[in-house]
Amino acid sequence: MSDASKAGGSTGQASKPAGSRAQSAPEIPARLFLIAYPKIVFFYPTLLVSLIAAIYLSLTERLLDSAHTEAIVLSAMVLGVLALNLVILTFDFPRTTSLTLFFLVVALATGCTLLVVLKPELLPEVTSVLKRFRPLANATFYWTFAVILGVLTVAAIFGARLDRWEVRANELLHREGIWGNLRRFPVMGLRIDKEMNDVFEYLLLRSGRLILHPSNERQAIVLDNVPFIKRKEEMLTRMLGAMEVEIRSRNDSTK
Repeated sequence: MSDASKAGGSTGQASKPAGSRAQSAPEIPARLFLIAYPKIVFFYPTLLVSLIAAIYLSLTERLLDSAHTEAIVLSAMVLGVLALNLVILTFDFPRTTSLTLFFLVVALATGCTLLVVLKPELLPEVTSVLKRFRPLANATFYWTFAVILGVLTVAAIFGARLDRWEVRANELLHREGIWGNLRRFPVMGLRIDKEMNDVFEYLLLRSGRLILHPSNERQAIVLDNVPFIKRKEEMLTRMLGAMEVEIRSRNDSTK
């Protein structure tokens, strides 16, 4: 094999990793939408459980009475998920320690309930109260509840999308209202902060708080409940980094 062929072979082998690195490089989006949603979007577990209960009770032909164990279990499940949703929206769980404490309380309550059910002679008064707790609701109730919650959720999402922020390569746009009132901010010098103040809200929608600091604005722009916040922050960081590199290359070329 000649020296030229050896050189050509080595050149081909060296260019292949470079091409693979270029293909594996993360893509920089042309624009990025940032929307802050209201807290009602975190009620989707309650909505799903209500729909399951409504569909099941609509298909079953059994009468709704105290002997209908499946209906009682579904009612208790809907009430339990609703209670958890209300706890999530009422309190903040900023750290894993608070999350561990919450699950510990839930485990203790579940264990006490199972102990009373399996050993009713230990606490007869509590057992009698639990025996009288037999929640029941028909399919119409669950359909009505699911429709009301679903309509409010869709309306809240639609209203939130009318107040959206759009990040482009050279500017930050704020579109507001039905008529699309527009405000422009420069992207140059934009600083971003990410906060995840609630563990449960992050688990439900991967959401958190995004804080934007435009260079010419004294007041920061706070966006709460931004879903998939880590991915949004990474994309925004890539956009700002690419713009900074482009500006530096232009300045170097003009010198």
